[in-house]
Amino acid sequence: MAGLLRHASEITAITNQTVNSYKRLVPGFEAPVHISWARNNRSGLIRVPIPKKGNPMATRIEYRSPDPVCNPYLAFSVLLAAGMKGIEESYELPEEADANLFEMDDLALSKYGIAQLPQSLNDALVAMENSELVADALGEHIFEWFLRNKRSEWRAYKTHVSQFELDRYLKAL
Repeated sequence: MAGLLRHASEITAITNQTVNSYKRLVPGFEAPVHISWARNNRSGLIRVPIPKKGNPMATRIEYRSPDPVCNPYLAFSVLLAAGMKGIEESYELPEEADANLFEMDDLALSKYGIAQLPQSLNDALVAMENSELVADALGEHIFEWFLRNKRSEWRAYKTHVSQFELDRYLKAL
């Protein structure tokens, strides 16, 4: 879990691959935005459900941010790489965040050292571009191809004027 938490920002472009993926990663909704873990708290990125009685081997974790449209092969590759890196390098697991993080302000979150996931595809791509972990997990060809395609998608999104914008702003001009 420590590896998943430490590398969460870098792998988010893979687990949340479209511009619309970030419309669900907003505070107050079901999808997590805070890089944290807890046993019974749905506001964190990783949830560790209580195992079934008498079966401690039934323990599992839920990495809660992946969007349903992500490529599962790429997503599992980076999730596994992040987890293994945490094990190999003995990353220290931060304290459990058992409070409702959606109700905390930025100052309180900062005090506890809880960061947020990237808030847009562009932010996620910036984090991914500098990630040796993601480059190694995907290989140079897929890493470069993915960045190139997603940068193109981001440019197209930035220049698109939606009906919402026309309805909201055209009357004001």
